[in-house]
Amino acid sequence: MESITVPTRQRAQLIDVTSEVQNAVGQSGVKSGYCICYVPHTTAGITIQENADPDVVRDLLWKLEAIAPHGDPGYHHSEGNSDGHIKASLVGSSATVLVEDGRLVLGTWQGIYFAEFDGPRRRRVLVSFLGA
Repeated sequence: MESITVPTRQRAQLIDVTSEVQNAVGQSGVKSGYCICYVPHTTAGITIQENADPDVVRDLLWKLEAIAPHGDPGYHHSEGNSDGHIKASLVGSSATVLVEDGRLVLGTWQGIYFAEFDGPRRRRVLVSFLGA
């Protein structure tokens, strides 16, 4: 298992970690199989999304904020980050990507994004592999 450190700079942001995950695939020696990316945080997640147009990332963050706004007075959780828990639950904590010929199998416009919802912080993405 590999660990990728992701320093975040904002309360909510999506960070493209595709190249870091691909580097982990290369170091693993796996030529064919599965790459599993897992985020061990309750206010962060991981998703596969378009990486060609930055407006997609902006729109995702905007809509998640509309669904679960930061500072909503209806939240009961005392730490003040209920919105982060909700957003992380909606996005999910893991993503599985196929590996073929030692490369991630992603669509032309796809990238792997770390999703921060309670930053800035220093986070981790854990990457594991299953060979076929």
